Amino acid sequence: MYESNPKGFTAMKEYIFPYGDGSVRAGLDEKQVLGVLRGHETPPIADIRAALWRSLNEPIDSAPLKELAHAGEKITMIISDVTRFWMRQDLVIPHLVDYLTDECGVRAEALTILVANGTHAPGDEATLRRLVTDGVYDRVRVVNHDCMADDLVYLGETSFHTPVWVNRIAAESDLVVCLGACTQHVMAGYGGGRKSIVPGIAGMQTICRNHAYSLDPERLRSNPRIGNGVLEDNPLNEDMCEAAGMMKALFMVNLVMNARMKLSSIFSGHYLTSWLRACREVDRIYRVDVPECADVVIASCGGYPKDMSLYQGTKTIDNVESGLKPGGTLILLIEARDGGGHPEYFDWIRDLTAGTIEERLRTRFTVPGYIFFLNCEQARRYRVMLLTGIEPEIVKPMGLEAFSDMDELLKSANLAGKSIYVIPNGSTVVPHVMGEGGEK
Repeated sequence: MYESNPKGFTAMKEYIFPYGDGSVRAGLDEKQVLGVLRGHETPPIADIRAALWRSLNEPIDSAPLKELAHAGEKITMIISDVTRFWMRQDLVIPHLVDYLTDECGVRAEALTILVANGTHAPGDEATLRRLVTDGVYDRVRVVNHDCMADDLVYLGETSFHTPVWVNRIAAESDLVVCLGACTQHVMAGYGGGRKSIVPGIAGMQTICRNHAYSLDPERLRSNPRIGNGVLEDNPLNEDMCEAAGMMKALFMVNLVMNARMKLSSIFSGHYLTSWLRACREVDRIYRVDVPECADVVIASCGGYPKDMSLYQGTKTIDNVESGLKPGGTLILLIEARDGGGHPEYFDWIRDLTAGTIEERLRTRFTVPGYIFFLNCEQARRYRVMLLTGIEPEIVKPMGLEAFSDMDELLKSANLAGKSIYVIPNGSTVVPHVMGEGGEK
């Protein structure tokens, strides 16, 4: 949704941005604000249980789940880790467990919930209970995936020469049911869907090989074939899809959140086509047409947990930079209570300052390393200013400017005479500039 301001209107106005568990206010001259960008209004699901069960009984390009899951079989349900808690899968999981046990006859003892940690640290018991609810945790076995486990199962190699190693529990199950949320993703085009397998429950070797396609093979820069909303000819996406197709029995449950981060759609069924349907719905909700790029974008990640760390929260930059002029100013409100997030994230500063970042990325590619590199890349394209809890000297080598006071930040930004887009929740908005008579 694009809310434009009246021409010539000169009053100062206070805008409110989510920040951590609270909010931050910023006073801006309305005549400079081209518009306030929000995702398109979509009502939340009123009855999640009914909507989920309807989706499972009337899936896309698949038999109903109750015809695929049977009593006496081993079933694995793959869920997202705590970094995706914004999707509130805890409101869905109890109903999905009930469906498998009550409608399909699957014994609770034959069901395992596997947390798709990818390369992230495993959650403790309190975290797992938060993800699945106490009632489910006390009833069903919940297990963290470990990408470094020594009992991973090899499924083969993709046409991209990625060796596919996955969690043994899932590989040896009669049926795998994946629960994930679809949103834009700067590397894979869109998150969710097949990402439950790679990187979700894959081995470190598999994840690194797949994600290494984020780099241009010819020179040190991000691969021009990847990007937000890019699926066709995106090597990461195509490799992930192939890897997911190697699982012997896969059923997908795809969640879509509305612009207010409330569950608005559930698309279940075939591991690819049901997810692609979710991708189209994400575009409909999150893509906002705008008439032009702005000199300045002021965006919040949407508060906690979206802004829990740089590793997670800078995904907002990936979303909103399409509405910013080259060389413009991007002001990001990101509390980052967990700092860089992944323990390895800030370790890459040593390679940045030593000039060894390309060598390390080429020979020992890691996801945190690439996200760190991407953030440095973005800081070269724009002036990136952070309102954050991170100390300024920590991110200075990256080209990022950190502030703890919004008024001080705005004064330093020197906004006089500059056009501005205000984006209160950058995790659910992707600006799309329209040219004359069509798309840009």
